[in-house]
Amino acid sequence: MPFPILNGLTVIECATFVTGPYAAALLADLGARVIKIEPAPQGDPYRYFAPDPAFSFNFAHLNRNKESLILDLKAPEGKAICLELAQRADVFVENFRPGAADRLGLGYETLRARNPRVVYCSISAFGQSGPYADKPGFDTLGQAMSGLLSLLGDPDDPKVMGMAVSDYVTGLSAAYGILGALLARNTFGAGSRVETSLLQATLSFIGETAAGYLRTGSVPNRMARVKNAHAFALICKDDRPLAIHCSVPEKFWLALLKAADRMDIAADERFQTRDARRENYQALEQALAPTFKTRPRDEWLAILQAHDVPAAPLYNVAEVLADPQVNHLHLVEQIEHPRAGALRFVGGPVRYDGLDKAPSAPPPLVGEHSRKILQELGYDRDAVTRLQSRGVTKAR
Repeated sequence: MPFPILNGLTVIECATFVTGPYAAALLADLGARVIKIEPAPQGDPYRYFAPDPAFSFNFAHLNRNKESLILDLKAPEGKAICLELAQRADVFVENFRPGAADRLGLGYETLRARNPRVVYCSISAFGQSGPYADKPGFDTLGQAMSGLLSLLGDPDDPKVMGMAVSDYVTGLSAAYGILGALLARNTFGAGSRVETSLLQATLSFIGETAAGYLRTGSVPNRMARVKNAHAFALICKDDRPLAIHCSVPEKFWLALLKAADRMDIAADERFQTRDARRENYQALEQALAPTFKTRPRDEWLAILQAHDVPAAPLYNVAEVLADPQVNHLHLVEQIEHPRAGALRFVGGPVRYDGLDKAPSAPPPLVGEHSRKILQELGYDRDAVTRLQSRGVTKAR
């Protein structure tokens, strides 16, 4: 649901998969026009990540509110079209491997010479330079290299995540950087280059944990913050889990014991102080677990709420999307697509008081807007047909 904040700004997205498309999607949510340049002839490979008659739901979620232009950037005509678009644009987003944009003739210095006001965002796996710059990288490697994965699982039984955390954190960081560069342009009159990577963005994301290591020299694992936060995931009588997070205030810890009718735990010397509870976390968890097996989850949640304990159901995705609070906040939107039919998506991460939201546009089909965009640049029907016959573009 786009907001009219970046109306009038044009973003050229030369990016595939998640990081760049998510950054551009966030800008589209704020009203920017996003022209997604996809490689000829099939477009973004993420279209085919999961089987679907029109495009994968993964691609669809990331590419609402965008226009699709198919271009062969290795062909001189394709590069010329991309340069012309970039010359008119406010933002250029790319997530090629380092050096690839320069080899294509689409690097920052080339675009800045044509358009000094352009904000040029480069997203990579491990940075634009350094010993790992040339390595291929995807989300799991960003999680692994940044240390995030070590904080989310058991080091003795490592598992990869079922969610592209590094990709999304990096896309969010890129959008944050772009917005900062646009504000700087308003002040100084010139654009700039914004760089981020899976490694940098994800390491920054776990900066609080890294700060602990830099201060103490103690290598943290998944349990370090869990113990410090007095957080628990417990199974109830109906085998449904809930989560509790007492944090620092003692009142929440005591409220939990009162709600569970376990004030005996408060008298146990192993749990009388915050430091003692941290040191004896495993024993504390074992003491609480049988209590929560005595009632179903909904009963426990009602009891915990009555005692003002910070607690929530530990939902799966189906449960969270059916939750009344999610429905109250209208966090899921429905879009009609001419080929794929009704599509439902989770909307953007923020809302603004006093700003009207426009309905989201559906994700584009491959090259859906190629003809329209090329005509805006002055290519007539015959010229578009010639480009298409040579494989430079794909137009509907």
